[in-house]
Amino acid sequence: MKRATYYLALAVLAFGATVAAADKITFKDPVGDDNGPGTYTYPTDIVYKKGSFDLTEFSVSKKADRVDFDVTVQATLADPWELWSGFSVQMVFIFIRTDNHQGARFTETVPGLNVRFAESDAWDKLVILSPLPAGRVEAEIQQKVAAAEQSSIIVPDRAKGADRTISATVDLARLGGGDPSKWSYQVVMQSTEGYPEGRDLFTRKVNEIAEQHRFGGGNDDDCDPHVLDILAGKATGAAEEVQLQHEMLKYECHPDGSSKKIALLKMVHK
Repeated sequence: MKRATYYLALAVLAFGATVAAADKITFKDPVGDDNGPGTYTYPTDIVYKKGSFDLTEFSVSKKADRVDFDVTVQATLADPWELWSGFSVQMVFIFIRTDNHQGARFTETVPGLNVRFAESDAWDKLVILSPLPAGRVEAEIQQKVAAAEQSSIIVPDRAKGADRTISATVDLARLGGGDPSKWSYQVVMQSTEGYPEGRDLFTRKVNEIAEQHRFGGGNDDDCDPHVLDILAGKATGAAEEVQLQHEMLKYECHPDGSSKKIALLKMVHK
């Protein structure tokens, strides 16, 4: 009888572990590809530590009626601007294509990223992880983002950084319900710009030459993607995913600085 009870307990534990594993998915990204289309360099100020925008892992965990998002970078996080979130310089955009077929889907993104999604990878939810107060980010969204997209953008009450990981929790209902392990994702790494230009949504620009608070290796006009790192391919961290990222973020500019070819993003999924 004792032996039967023992094996039953083992079976219950094994079942619980299987369920837990099914409720969490993890994506990997190669180290050292935080250079956008392959040419971008960091700003010159010391607060932009090497690896600060180098996405290495992204995980999504469902716990009852809540969803945890964890974004890990190569460098240890810091809060040089004292925003009291455990991080300062990063800003993360998590685009999601859920299994909710009732809502609208979008190929355009938010102002300042200068990227678009392929029609087959259009998103319907966007979670923004920012070190700034949620209220301030939401106020900027109201002013700068197209009205049709606003209800699809979610700013968690608090994003926090610890060690190398930026985390936040969102109610599953705000994401439309469903099974997050079946969804498709794209993670866009950017930098928090406290004084954004024009209609940019707290995004830091990429110029031709790096400056104290400007990335380099791009274009001084507004035709280049302002993106440092993304997920690519099967998101396993394989070396070939570096080239796939560079291809997705390719862009072309007209002589007058307008966009000739905008960077086109794809989702990843399990």
